[in-house]
Amino acid sequence: MIKGILSLLINLLIVLVFLHAIGSWIPQVRESKFYVSLDRFISLLLDPIRRVIPPVSGLDFSPLVLLFILYLIKHLFKL
Repeated sequence: MIKGILSLLINLLIVLVFLHAIGSWIPQVRESKFYVSLDRFISLLLDPIRRVIPPVSGLDFSPLVLLFILYLIKHLFKL
């Protein structure tokens, strides 16, 4: 039961990270209320990673690192 809930939450986070990354490339989407709320939430997870790995030449690798961490958690706990 708990594994199922954790797996669902991690899968939801993965989808939200992808939506955030895709939305960041589309100016009209970045101005929407949904994206602004999504950005606030995902930034809570990305900002600590950005402090350790800052963007390089305009490329932000923090979403990739976050996805790696989420997949690693799924693998380690066999979710």
